Amino acid sequence: MKSILTKRSLCRGIIVAIVLLAFAAFSIGRTLTTSVNIVNNSSRTISHIYLSHVGTDDWTGNQIGESVIAPGQSYNLSNAACDQQQVKVIAEDQDGCFLSTVVNCGDNAAWTVTNDTSRDCGGQ
Repeated sequence: MKSILTKRSLCRGIIVAIVLLAFAAFSIGRTLTTSVNIVNNSSRTISHIYLSHVGTDDWTGNQIGESVIAPGQSYNLSNAACDQQQVKVIAEDQDGCFLSTVVNCGDNAAWTVTNDTSRDCGGQ
């Protein structure tokens, strides 16, 4: 009788372990993406776009490669990976100044940059 209970406990333990592993694999593989339509309504050219976690300075590489977003143009940054609820989008203009906004992951967001958008020029 004792060996039957031990076998049942072992089987239950194995089943629980398999379920937990499957749940962990599903959670790890679940990365949201977001799209951001960046509209440049300023008089400056946007030369780089970066992404970062909100509240940290762990910027990605330039998301637009050799492209630029000239005044009056827009750029659709699609399938940007998110591993949190929000992502910070950072633009660098022709003067080396940075502008940023935070968008919700999973949404299709729009960000319009104007001459009034706050810039960080590093004390310039």
